Amino acid sequence: MLSYMPADVGLLLLLVAAASVVLGTVLQRVSGMGVGLVVSPTLALLLGPVAGVLLTNLTTTVSAALLAITLRRDIDWHRYRRLAPLIVVGSVPGALLVGAADRSWLEVIIGAALLATLITTALVQIPPVSGLLPAAVAGTAGGFLNTAVGVAAPAMLVYAQATGWTQRSFAATLQPIFCTMGAISVIAKVGLGAAPVSGLPPATLIALVVAMVPVGILVGSPIARRVPAQVGQRIAVVVVTAGALVLLGRGLAGAVELF
Repeated sequence: MLSYMPADVGLLLLLVAAASVVLGTVLQRVSGMGVGLVVSPTLALLLGPVAGVLLTNLTTTVSAALLAITLRRDIDWHRYRRLAPLIVVGSVPGALLVGAADRSWLEVIIGAALLATLITTALVQIPPVSGLLPAAVAGTAGGFLNTAVGVAAPAMLVYAQATGWTQRSFAATLQPIFCTMGAISVIAKVGLGAAPVSGLPPATLIALVVAMVPVGILVGSPIARRVPAQVGQRIAVVVVTAGALVLLGRGLAGAVELF
């Protein structure tokens, strides 16, 4: 908890958390994704996997809601309605996993899941698909990943690649999807007691993280006009890979000590 840390360590935590939110929001404005990818491993390392992912879910909800307003003209509401209902189905087992797993094993699960989804996205050739079933699978997988590890972007990216979803519409429609996922993840975990609100860090950190979202959007808007979406996605992949490796290593070290 931040309130029990020395002042200089607490300040460092605040600065790193704020910087990760700004970077994630800028990347999300550029490519449609980024907040969960960057913020989840960062906050999980700083605050632990339960509080870190819960705060990531809160941050994602706020950032996606604001970006949805900015990008509302390009949102494909038909696709949103296909994906959104299954988010709840995936969120419940995700919340149960968070409540049942030991902290070290949860860090291992988060790190491994992040790396696995990124590798799948980068290396696996996705065959073209269409219809309701792929949307149902993507919505369920996204809900589970978002609730358990705070990152649903890889599941959505695989779905977009498989269905030939254009980047402009994809980036815009991700925002109401991420907003819905973030809100449902918080409700599921708090409601099932997997991540109680009392486990969140002090209000100062929460307020700062949420306050940095508009800053990231303001900075990201002019950048989005100059930087290709693919560049933003590559930066996000580098950041999340580094964070996932550190988180996985720390989790494995802690799991070894349990034996």
